[in-house]
Amino acid sequence: MADPHPGRPSDREDKRTFLQKLIEFIHPGPDSTDELIATLAEAETNDVINADARVMLERVLLMAEMTASDVMVPSTRMDLLDIGAPLETLVNQVIDTAHSRFPVFQDERENIIGVLLAKDLLKLRRAPELNIRALLRPAVFVPESKGLNDLLRDFRSTRSHMAVVIDEFGRVAGLVTIEDVLEQIVGEIEDEFDIPEDAGDIFRLADQTWRVSGDTSVERVAEAFGVVLQASDPEEEFDTIGGLIVHELGRMPRKDEPVVLGGLQFVVLHAKGGAVRWFKVSPATDADMAAAAGTASSG
Repeated sequence: MADPHPGRPSDREDKRTFLQKLIEFIHPGPDSTDELIATLAEAETNDVINADARVMLERVLLMAEMTASDVMVPSTRMDLLDIGAPLETLVNQVIDTAHSRFPVFQDERENIIGVLLAKDLLKLRRAPELNIRALLRPAVFVPESKGLNDLLRDFRSTRSHMAVVIDEFGRVAGLVTIEDVLEQIVGEIEDEFDIPEDAGDIFRLADQTWRVSGDTSVERVAEAFGVVLQASDPEEEFDTIGGLIVHELGRMPRKDEPVVLGGLQFVVLHAKGGAVRWFKVSPATDADMAAAAGTASSG
C-alpha cells in the first residue's frame, strides 16, 4: 500500500547528523544504571553539573528500581485512629503524633475504612452532631510491589498523599506517603519536629517535661538532667540517647511506651524512618520505676 503522506518523514527516521552518529560510535552512551551513574560523576568532575544535581539525578535513577515496600512504614508502627473512639481520644492522639492525616479502622486494625485529615476534627468540635464517617476520605491501597515511579504518578493523578500497602495475602503491610517517595529524590524533608542541629536538642515543655531529640548524645542528656546513663552491659557504649534506649529495650519503643532509664522516663513523641526523633522526658516516679521493674521481670 502506498504511503498516503509521501512527503512526511517517517516517525522512525533517524534524524541524527553524520557527526552525531560518529561521536556516538566513538563514545557510546551508558548501557546500564551503574554506567549512567558513573557518567554523572564524570559530568560533576568536569563541572557540567554540580554535586546537588548529580545526587538528585542518581536518586531518580535508583528510585526507579524501588518499590513501596522499600520505603513504607511497617504496619506495626502505623498510627491509626479507631472510628469508635471518643472525640477527645482522637484529638489527643492527633496532637501527640502530629500527623496531618490518619488511616481510620473499625473493630480491628486490618479493617481500614478511610482516611481522616486532622484539620477535619475541628469540624467535629464546632458541630458535634456530625458523623465522623462523613468526614472520611477514601483510602488508597497499593501492593508491596508497586514501583515508586508508578506510585508517585498515582499520587499526582489522584491528588492523594497517602496509601496503605497490602501484602500478597491482602493484609495490611504498611503505609507510604508522598513525602516518603519524594524523599528518595530530594533527601529528607524537614517537618515541624525537625530543627537545625545548632538550634538545640532539649526543650522544656509547658507541662514541666522536656522534649529531647533521639540524636542527642548520651553525655549531653546525662549532664542536662544530672543523672547517670549507661547500658546494662558496661562494655557497651552508645553515642545517642535513642540508640541506648533501643538497645536496652531490645527493639524500637512503641508510640507512647514508657521506658525508664537512669531515673528518667522516656516516652516516644515522634518516630520516623525507623528511628525515634523525639522523646518526651520527665523524672521517673516510684510508680514508673516499679512498673518498669515489673515489665522487665515478666519479660
